[in-house]
Amino acid sequence: MVAFGNPVDTAIIGAGVVGCAMARRFCLEGASVVVLERAPDILSGASKANSAILHTGFDAPPGSVELQCMQAGYAEYMQIREDFNLPILDTGAMVAAWSDSEEARLPELLEQALLNGVADARLLSRAEVVAREPALGAHVRAALLVPREVIIDPWSAPLAYAMQAKALGAGFHFNAGLLSARFDGDLWHLQTPIGTLTARSVINAAGIHGDSVERMLIGGSQFEIRPRKGQFVVFDKAAAKHLRTILLPVPTARTKGVVLIRTIFGNLLVGPTAEEQEERDRPDVTRPELDMLIAKAVELVPALAQAQVTAVYAGLRPASEEKHYRLHSLPEKGYFCAGGIRSTGLTAALGIARHVHGLWAQDRTAGGKPITAPPIFPLPNLAEHLPRDWQVPGHGGIVCHCEMVTGREIEAALSSPLPPGDFGGLRRRTRCAMGRCQGFNCLARLNSLTEGRLSVPIAPEADR
Repeated sequence: MVAFGNPVDTAIIGAGVVGCAMARRFCLEGASVVVLERAPDILSGASKANSAILHTGFDAPPGSVELQCMQAGYAEYMQIREDFNLPILDTGAMVAAWSDSEEARLPELLEQALLNGVADARLLSRAEVVAREPALGAHVRAALLVPREVIIDPWSAPLAYAMQAKALGAGFHFNAGLLSARFDGDLWHLQTPIGTLTARSVINAAGIHGDSVERMLIGGSQFEIRPRKGQFVVFDKAAAKHLRTILLPVPTARTKGVVLIRTIFGNLLVGPTAEEQEERDRPDVTRPELDMLIAKAVELVPALAQAQVTAVYAGLRPASEEKHYRLHSLPEKGYFCAGGIRSTGLTAALGIARHVHGLWAQDRTAGGKPITAPPIFPLPNLAEHLPRDWQVPGHGGIVCHCEMVTGREIEAALSSPLPPGDFGGLRRRTRCAMGRCQGFNCLARLNSLTEGRLSVPIAPEADR
């Protein structure tokens, strides 16, 4: 059991990208913070499976809190990324029209982009589209170009947020799902499997379990999570030569649709699907939907008919019965919620954290002085287009040859201030076992290197 000690200013429920960003922001503002996560590591829920696009907000609802958080998050990411060694792949994005009806909607999307302050968005004729992306299917009609949409490393960014928060004193506790909660009029008493924590306020960043956590905390919920599964197909690195721009569909009222994009790790990705389901802990993949994604990719870029598939995966997005973010609070109880954060959460996380801290600070005097010179922890680069650790002598040998992961990178992850708790966490920190063989050739070596150092040991049936 953990001895939590004195009450903290705020307890954050959930260590996804929003929870990690929240911990960093509150620590930077001088608050004492503890993060409670039910899984063995950060980013173990919805945050581990996304398309890794840093969005401009060009198609967000005008005037919405989501737009404000996205654009604030985008700006802060660009401001801090060099300090943390967070890479970007400068691709731009095209919303491509493939029919008369889709082409007719492009001016409307441009108007929305301009209204949202994305002033460099512009329409492209078919000739301009083909000149930019000659491998596209012949039936492409036109496109909306959004130059500042870029690709990022979806796992290193929130890890950097969490690492800085930890250096500033935040406590991260894993396998610590919320069992019960009681507010005594002054303090929250939060019971977990590892002990009971007291806190002056609570922030619900529980993602897919956000409504359940809200009911546990305040006796009811203002929203209902309706899990939406998104499946993805990852093509081999050789496929990336066929596309250099993020390829977006004309969105519908329900979903942004299937995208085709390069990844910062050198692959080509197609997805996600948008499948509603009741199960909250089983983002399984299914053959019909994967076949549909592959067929869609080939329809958009015919050369992909010859491309090999490296991996498939799925994630669950915490959709709710309404499309907008569910940001609300009960200041008199010290309760704050960041719920219903769907596909734009990676971009908006830093902005959401600022927004919630603003709400928190309105009614509170607790917390110390803002930190003026916070510690910076540059992360190792995993981007394919930038120098990697294997190119530097003394790396301790290549452990994962598919992704060129070195022994030095594995050791650095395991001995870091916020080490991985399970195999998934190690993979997200290093990309080991994420390449063409999916761990077939390196799993035994990884098992040896991590023996006794993960809270959940690698097993032969490890989820890869």
